[in-house]
Amino acid sequence: MAEKFVYVTYIRTTPEKLWSALTEPKFTRSYWCETWHDTDWKPGSSWKLMIPDGRVGDAGEVLEIDRPRRLVLKWRNEFLPDMREEGYSRCTFDIEQANGAVKLTVTHEIDKPRSKFLQSVSAGWPAILASLKSLLETGDALEQTKHWPKGM
Repeated sequence: MAEKFVYVTYIRTTPEKLWSALTEPKFTRSYWCETWHDTDWKPGSSWKLMIPDGRVGDAGEVLEIDRPRRLVLKWRNEFLPDMREEGYSRCTFDIEQANGAVKLTVTHEIDKPRSKFLQSVSAGWPAILASLKSLLETGDALEQTKHWPKGM
C-alpha cells in the first residue's frame, strides 16, 4: 500500500519563475538548505540532490518533465541508511495558473507502509516550500532553510 504526502500552496509568481526556482541551483541553494540538483533535466536522466559538502543527499531519475507544468522524479534518500533501505519514492511537482497566482502541488509517495522516509519529507517539505514561496514573493528565503543543518 502506497503512502502519500500532498502539499498545495499558492504563490504570487509566474509558472516560468516557479519552474526556475525549483530547478536552477542559483535558486535552490538560497531556500533549500544550500542544496542543488545535478541533472540535465531530460526524461530518463539521472538526478541527484547535492548536499553543500559534496555528498549526494538524494538520487534517482527524471521520469517526466513538461516545463513549466510538471516534473516527476524517482527519488531515494542516499545519506541516511535506514531511509535508503526503503527504496525509491516518487515526487511530482504540478504547476498551474490559478486566479493571478500559481498553484504548486507537491505529491511525494512511496510503496512502503509506515515509511520513515515519507515521515521525514512530510516534515521537511512544508518548510522548504514556505521558504520557496517567501523567496519568490519577497526576494528573501526563510532563515531556517538557508543553510544545511549542522551535524547532518
